Amino acid sequence: MKEHRSSEELKKEIDNMLSKINALEILAQDEFQKGTVKVLRRLTEGHIHSINEFEHLKKALDLLTLQLFEVKNKQKS
Repeated sequence: MKEHRSSEELKKEIDNMLSKINALEILAQDEFQKGTVKVLRRLTEGHIHSINEFEHLKKALDLLTLQLFEVKNKQKS
């Protein structure tokens, strides 16, 4: 089983993928290839967006957890 990679590593890997997709677009010769490249680009950009949203959710959960601990500590006081 593979180890969990950090979001920075994933972003770097996806950015490299996006560069390769851009190169494919230049080499695309017919409409099918161009359409396939557009789909690949859209999926890759969606993946980047998902990683960014996941990071925002993690930060929100951290803030919520801190707030819960503050409330719990105030109740004990």
